[in-house]
Amino acid sequence: MEKIRKAAVAGQFYPGDENTLKKQIIECFLSPRGPGSLPKENLHGKRGIHGVIVPHAGYIYSGAIAAHAYHSLAEDGFAETFIIVGPNHTGMGSGVSIVTDGTWETPLGMVQVNKTMAEQMWKGIIDRDEDAHMYEHSIEVQLPFLQFIASKKFDFIPICMAMQDYETSKEIGEIIADTIKKTDKHVVVIASSDFSHVGFNYMSMPPRDMRVDKYAEKQDEMAIEEIIKMDPQSLINTVQSKNITMCGYGPVAAMLTAAKKLGAKKAELLRYSTSYEVHPGSSCVGYAAITVQ
Repeated sequence: MEKIRKAAVAGQFYPGDENTLKKQIIECFLSPRGPGSLPKENLHGKRGIHGVIVPHAGYIYSGAIAAHAYHSLAEDGFAETFIIVGPNHTGMGSGVSIVTDGTWETPLGMVQVNKTMAEQMWKGIIDRDEDAHMYEHSIEVQLPFLQFIASKKFDFIPICMAMQDYETSKEIGEIIADTIKKTDKHVVVIASSDFSHVGFNYMSMPPRDMRVDKYAEKQDEMAIEEIIKMDPQSLINTVQSKNITMCGYGPVAAMLTAAKKLGAKKAELLRYSTSYEVHPGSSCVGYAAITVQ
């Protein structure tokens, strides 16, 4: 009997029923903070995108920013397989965890894990461990967006990272790239990450004379600069040395490593924003949508 991973954060990070979820995703695309139009899949797209960086907060806060990345994926030519790498927020499971089979359920239906590719990637630093994925939201929240823009069946591979040092990220990126090189499928790597978490809620206070969103933006500019340079090691060094509270820098570094091995030459910032634009307050989180091609 096939294993089904039920949605863990439906009704929390995004609506729990199909119609309301579709309506909110449409609003994300049409929002002034979003791309401003619904995506149309280009069946003859150049398929130049190797990876994207997408936020993973509640859709009300980060969905419009995520929509920029998914709009670009549709226009580029929708992939057949997505490798989604996200940070481990729960502390459960192994340091680097992959799920190698089964399906994941969202209110928009089922998405199959690509067993063949996942089993090829289960080696080295990457453990097979479902516990890390049981309640983790960073990967799950990407699936409804993919389901919404898909005109054909697709599958995916989830990798959850508790360990985010450079050597770990580099090894994961190399395993991803080597696996993609062995397939004739069109594969895109999604790095799921929010950027700075600033303010009282996150125990990361800005200088007294600076608003939380302005401090988040200042911090995130330094991280985004290294991403645009496509330098995963400098990204991690900068995040750690400047105390940038970016939760998924390891997944981003892994994606950049893989994309470069696959021939990517440039990274482009599509949109940056913070939760302060939606809900001004004493805390905020930064979000960015970035393509790597």
